[in-house]
Amino acid sequence: MRHLVWFRSDLRVADNPALFEACVNGATVSAIYIDCLEQWQSHGRSAIQRDFLSRHLQALSAELSQLGIDLTLLEVARFSDVPQCLAAWLAKHPHDALYANREIAIDERRRDKAVQAHLKNTPSIHVFNGDCVFNPGSLTTQSGDMYKVFTPFSKTWLAQLRASGFRLLPPPNAQAKPLTPRDIELKGERVSSNHWPCGERAAAQRLAQFCESHLYDYGHARDYPAVAGTSGLSPYLALGVLSPNQCLAAIEQQLGFLPMSRGEQGFAWLNELIWREFYRHLMVAFPQLSMNRAFKPDTEGLQWSQDSGAFQAWCQGQTGYPIVDAAMRCLNATGWMHNRLRMIVASFLTKDLHLSWRQGEDYFMSCLIDGELAANNGGWQWAAGTGADAAPYFRVFNPTTQGERFDGKGEFIRQWLPELADVPTKYIHSPHDWLNQHQPAHQYPAPIVDHKRARLHAIAMFDALKDNSREHLSPHELSAQQQAQAMLKELDQEVI
Repeated sequence: MRHLVWFRSDLRVADNPALFEACVNGATVSAIYIDCLEQWQSHGRSAIQRDFLSRHLQALSAELSQLGIDLTLLEVARFSDVPQCLAAWLAKHPHDALYANREIAIDERRRDKAVQAHLKNTPSIHVFNGDCVFNPGSLTTQSGDMYKVFTPFSKTWLAQLRASGFRLLPPPNAQAKPLTPRDIELKGERVSSNHWPCGERAAAQRLAQFCESHLYDYGHARDYPAVAGTSGLSPYLALGVLSPNQCLAAIEQQLGFLPMSRGEQGFAWLNELIWREFYRHLMVAFPQLSMNRAFKPDTEGLQWSQDSGAFQAWCQGQTGYPIVDAAMRCLNATGWMHNRLRMIVASFLTKDLHLSWRQGEDYFMSCLIDGELAANNGGWQWAAGTGADAAPYFRVFNPTTQGERFDGKGEFIRQWLPELADVPTKYIHSPHDWLNQHQPAHQYPAPIVDHKRARLHAIAMFDALKDNSREHLSPHELSAQQQAQAMLKELDQEVI
């Protein structure tokens, strides 16, 4: 028997259901990765993440070669080219069965359905959940619907964890003598990701170090960008170098148990893993989230600003609000942004500048090393007030008080805004009066908007939606609902 493993967003040997199952019963196993450069570009994914991906493919090739498994890189332009490419490769290299782990976004699901139709079950196709602790669609309300609010979803998720636990698969046994790994290097624009250690072992070490050093105080330390209090594991989760099951195992190993309720040590980080699962389950149940549609159909009618100058000022870190500008300059320079800062800058874009969350979502994806559709979309729609379990529309972050609260001494601000290096701590979050008096030739911009007025305007935007509500669906709501129903019907009975 010859089995083929198709790697996608699961670049690991350990806890990989598709790889593990392909390697049972003494089969001869091969592996492929299909790179679609134009598709990557059309999805707006970052050059730094592409470099991170390329490095991890090389590391995966080395790991698989030790198991006697050869990893082949196939290259096409777009997902639409994959079925024919895969069929042509299989014609030259016949296999009895194809193994893969599911992907959740709409374009990937359409690609996989096209592959299924093109191959016509020759070879046989076997698919697995390698992306979530619990398979999307398996946790539902009593009426069988996907949860639309996080808290009841998390209660059901935790109840399922108590009842069934989680399954952590070991690396498969070697299938043959070690091979010489292929050199794999992706084409296209790349920006160095060398600041991030590469490889499955490095990711596992980072996970263990985080649990040992920061798991206990994560609930407090995670909010302060000048402190290394977050896990820094999202780039590895985004590419599937780490699995959520491995994260649960690391928590359990460190604590001796899995925390199941708020207030228990380690629960704050476990809760972040549940949020990740929530957004991924939502994306499967509501595929329109992959298509730049708001989760709340009525918010499709929001009248967002079209001020391109304001958007560019936000992108470049030139808004005149220090914590916002420092966060954006950090993102531009490193491909990374602290989670508290992501919430601050997202609130600022949507509630202070009144620009669409879609612009922010796209910009983040073009910069982030951990860019991943479900989490990025979920976070942006939460901040904008358009998503599932979103922040109430009247909750608007004050960028100045957020900076005072979470970067009180201005350490993070001074790191990324050298023009404010001499500003006393007392004035660092509102530096303009001090700068005008002591450094009149300074280049730091004045605040781009007045926060108090911008907040009132943001609330009025949402109030206008309520005032315009009618008994019947609006054209915006109807269009969103029809698109969602059409996509669900299209993807019905998908196999891969």
